[in-house]
Amino acid sequence: MATASTQPTGEPHDVAAHLMDQAMGHLFSAALRTAAHYRIADHLAEGPRTPEQLAVATDTHAPHLRRVLRYLAARGIFREDAAGAYQLTPTARPLRTDTPDSLHAAVMMMTDELFLRTSVCLPESVGHGDTSFERLVGAPFYAHLLSDPAKRDLFDDGTSALSVPVDEAVVAAYPFPAAGTVVDVGGGRGGLLRTVLRRHPDLTGVLFDQAPPLARHLLDGDDLKGRWRTEEGDFFSSVPQGGDVYVLKHVLHDWEDDACRSILRTCHTAMAKGTRLLVIDCVLPPGNAPHFGKTLDVAMMAVVHGQERSAEDFSTLLSAGGFRLTRVLPTAAFPSIVEAVAE
Repeated sequence: MATASTQPTGEPHDVAAHLMDQAMGHLFSAALRTAAHYRIADHLAEGPRTPEQLAVATDTHAPHLRRVLRYLAARGIFREDAAGAYQLTPTARPLRTDTPDSLHAAVMMMTDELFLRTSVCLPESVGHGDTSFERLVGAPFYAHLLSDPAKRDLFDDGTSALSVPVDEAVVAAYPFPAAGTVVDVGGGRGGLLRTVLRRHPDLTGVLFDQAPPLARHLLDGDDLKGRWRTEEGDFFSSVPQGGDVYVLKHVLHDWEDDACRSILRTCHTAMAKGTRLLVIDCVLPPGNAPHFGKTLDVAMMAVVHGQERSAEDFSTLLSAGGFRLTRVLPTAAFPSIVEAVAE
């Protein structure tokens, strides 16, 4: 007989049922993807609707849709009212595609079959000490993206969406200088650089990355005209010189320590002594404290040869690259800002 325990909500539960519910978490990802695929949140933007109404609007099977919505509502995604209609919850609102803080593209990326298959093969990754992605696909993750434009777009769209709340949180938390040049190394489409430049009108910026994300950058706009440039390249070889602040956002967590040391040394070569480097990544808390970084860490292990790190890990890594860690600033989002200076 199972022993009674307590969930975080305080409700009693059966241990076996709770464990099995966790074991079937892949169904939650699938249900969330289903809601995103059919843009249920968009259809609820103007108010509650029944599964039958939603089924007509999305050309889906109403009984099946009701069961998926009921499951999602039990986990805080949507809410069913007394009349049997569903409505948005605060957690569901970012699933809308028409809001500035939309996470729709990020959810579609995270629940894509490519990543789900990688998760299924996690035991092989742990057993062999490699990435299950390479075992499945036969190529490293970023090399595969170069050969598959559709997946590259999916990844760039997803990471750009995920970056919006992070970019705002970073710019709110960090005292960027009033003037000078910010070099965003591996900056993707430039969402963070755009946010920095809009907040600080006397700064200029350089967006440095490979060609695919630069081709769809986000820096066009009259408010930023003449204050930025893009530069294509490989941060293992060289990065633009002459910046006053260098940024590595969600770059180091993609790579194992040796590769990170190489990236840091390349940055150090381009930087004058005393120049600031901002590493924007999760900083793992000690012990059993919950943190999204601990989830992301396992994803990095399965997909790329990367990892999330503690403050002590960052200090060691930065020192080997020629930097001194000066402080770690939390943000309102999941990553922190690890500030270092070139020595």
